[in-house]
Amino acid sequence: MQDTWQFQVRITVSDERAGAFRADPAAQAYAPLRDVLSQHRAVLTCQFDAFAGYVKEAEEVGTAAYPLYEWTRQTIENPEKKAKYLRSFTVYVEGEQVYSKETADALEAALLSLALDPESGIERVFKYDTNPAHNPQPPQSGSNAQ
Repeated sequence: MQDTWQFQVRITVSDERAGAFRADPAAQAYAPLRDVLSQHRAVLTCQFDAFAGYVKEAEEVGTAAYPLYEWTRQTIENPEKKAKYLRSFTVYVEGEQVYSKETADALEAALLSLALDPESGIERVFKYDTNPAHNPQPPQSGSNAQ
């Protein structure tokens, strides 16, 4: 049922902006993005930080309940992938990482508009849906798929 899919917006930012946005997920220091995030009751979450948090939690609780533990750990330990994910941010809306199509469409449009300004540091804007047919599936246990 297409009506049941939820959506997520992610952005890739310049190296210069990545550190600032990691330290300031509401983008208080960059007014144009701060205003977009505020309007949508949103904050940024660095993908690398989210992955590292997942690994830390799995290690504290026990990795058996974390099917993506090994893949995620290998990802954050790989220097090339680490560099990529340090520049990748998920937009959380009202504390949620997925939300309605209407919300995602509005957020995507606002972020694409900001990305037109090179000063924004926003290099790419992506919108994903939760339809498994459109997304890579978790690797099978014991698989080296990435």
